[in-house]
Amino acid sequence: MKFRPLHDRVVVRRIEEKTKTAGGIIIPDTAKEKPMQGDVIAVGPGVRDESGKLVPLDVKQGDRVLFGKWSGSEVKIDGEELSIMKESDIFGIIEGKAAVRAAA
Repeated sequence: MKFRPLHDRVVVRRIEEKTKTAGGIIIPDTAKEKPMQGDVIAVGPGVRDESGKLVPLDVKQGDRVLFGKWSGSEVKIDGEELSIMKESDIFGIIEGKAAVRAAA
């Protein structure tokens, strides 16, 4: 991908959730919610503070992040559906193999 976001923007690939519950129930496409987890594909250089100094972002390429359900703007780059959002739209970085589920 030859796309570099500007300032504090982050490009995220949403991670699709499972289509089957632990009890074996298959969730139809119409009942699925938008994924709230994603992998960071690209990050901007950062923002400038009042003195003009560049402040780098906390997230980096390859991080798995948790963000709001309706965060960011959906774009299609090289035929792939991606989201571009500000770093402030990201709630946090998921470390390890933890899986986060949305509250019902």
